[in-house]
Amino acid sequence: MALAKADFTTRLLLDAGIGPGMRVLDVGCGSGDVSLLLARLVDGDGAVVGVDQAAGALESARQREVPKGAAPPEFIHADLHALPASLGLFDAIVGRRVLMYQPDALKAVRGLARHLLPGGVMVFQEHDASLTPASLEPFPLHRKAQHWLQRMLEQEGADLHIGFNLHRIFSQAGLAVEDLRAECLVQTPDSRYALADIVRACLPRIIEQGVASARQVGIETLQSRLDAERQASTGIYIGDMLYGVVARKR
Repeated sequence: MALAKADFTTRLLLDAGIGPGMRVLDVGCGSGDVSLLLARLVDGDGAVVGVDQAAGALESARQREVPKGAAPPEFIHADLHALPASLGLFDAIVGRRVLMYQPDALKAVRGLARHLLPGGVMVFQEHDASLTPASLEPFPLHRKAQHWLQRMLEQEGADLHIGFNLHRIFSQAGLAVEDLRAECLVQTPDSRYALADIVRACLPRIIEQGVASARQVGIETLQSRLDAERQASTGIYIGDMLYGVVARKR
């Protein structure tokens, strides 16, 4: 796999040493995107277990095609705070956009660490809004759409500053932080980021939280309006930042 062409999640996992033969736990696995990526990385000699509380998402995960040569992930309905002891111990524990939703992320990490072998690694990717959106040009519609998403997450109790808290959380949990990185999602006049697709997927939650109405969002024309705004500018727009942490059990 060419690292230069790999996405943030793949690079983070590879740099953390996730590879053939490892037994990996994917917490908050949802419909299995990261679980299937892990299955490819650990190869046929490894094993991946995905856990989530959403039964519907788990059912979708079980129906997905497994990468050729990879062992099919096992998907289990469970709360990450009450994992069955029968799961045993893992070489690695992975999560994407999980800790930001925890009322007590430190407690969650400490609990998960009990399922990690000595010397095992914990790898988490989170989104952080402390520095975004950012641009020198106005980009009013982009900022409005980003605001809808951020306000929705705030209303749901998410920690939008989790990236700046990751080192503290994992250190206080007794793990040795080996890597902490961040990467911007940059939009230019000729590079499109599907912001409207994300808003569309979150629209019921945006409306439910009272952030905006369907009329205010205008989802059917949102992407074309975003494209027009971006293409009319010569500047760049940074709408989101990804943070990744790699920490090892002593």
